[in-house]
Amino acid sequence: MFVETPDVEQAISKAATLVEALPYIQQYYGKTVVVKLGGSLMDDPKAERELLRDVVFMNYVGMQPIIVHGGGKEINAAMDEAGLEPQFVQGLRYTDERTLTIAEQVLCARINRRIVETLESFGVEAIGLNSLSSCVLFAERKYLTGEGGRRVDIGFVGRINEVNGKILRLLCASDTIPVIAPIARDASGGKLNCNADTAAGEVAAAIQAEKLVMLSDTHGIRRKPDDPESFCSELSRRQIQDMMAEGIISKGMIPKVEACLRALDAGVKKAHIIDGRFEHSLLLEIFTDKGVGTQILQ
Repeated sequence: MFVETPDVEQAISKAATLVEALPYIQQYYGKTVVVKLGGSLMDDPKAERELLRDVVFMNYVGMQPIIVHGGGKEINAAMDEAGLEPQFVQGLRYTDERTLTIAEQVLCARINRRIVETLESFGVEAIGLNSLSSCVLFAERKYLTGEGGRRVDIGFVGRINEVNGKILRLLCASDTIPVIAPIARDASGGKLNCNADTAAGEVAAAIQAEKLVMLSDTHGIRRKPDDPESFCSELSRRQIQDMMAEGIISKGMIPKVEACLRALDAGVKKAHIIDGRFEHSLLLEIFTDKGVGTQILQ
């Protein structure tokens, strides 16, 4: 009579997980998935490395990942070292020339390069796309609206109006993972700092990706932010809009859901907001029946 030992039980459990993943591997084979990295999880080298290992797994099973990353906390630390105090206009950071220079050095020369080198250490091809090399994001100056409809200047902040989707498709087709930093160029060749969540949504929209996955240190979306029992595993556009109107979705979650809705409008089939602090959360969201984050549907 066969008796299952703990080792055998563990092996069977792993095999069951692989079998559960098979339909998803088949479904997404050859499909493009835009992954946005951000939040405090990028402050933890181990957590960042494990997330990138999961992206490499996606690549090896036939998916075509594209990474868009932020790095706000590292920018804040660099500004603090330089003795620069952040200035805000209507809740948004004012970006002067010195701030833009620091943001570009942190995002492009430091974080972008680090992500590419980590991916390559796992044996895949990766390329950094940023304002210091090959840029795929193009933008115009973003202005806010003040009292009486007057235009309010917030410095070198961009609103993305074009993404070079052609080069992204070519890189994915050649089995290379693009890694995009959110510094864009304008029509005159100048540089503009853009919101990374918004950039991810625009990239997904431009190439009509199969999925957009927003990875951060958020728990997904809850109807009551402090109540884990109110977690929403799936939401529609209408439900998202209602929750924004009620103030349930607010602050830093707004650009994330707006990026998701922008992607859905352009033909992206599903968008997800998940907590990257959970081990293998990216793979669990894509390759299992239940997932771990909030899935947003049109």
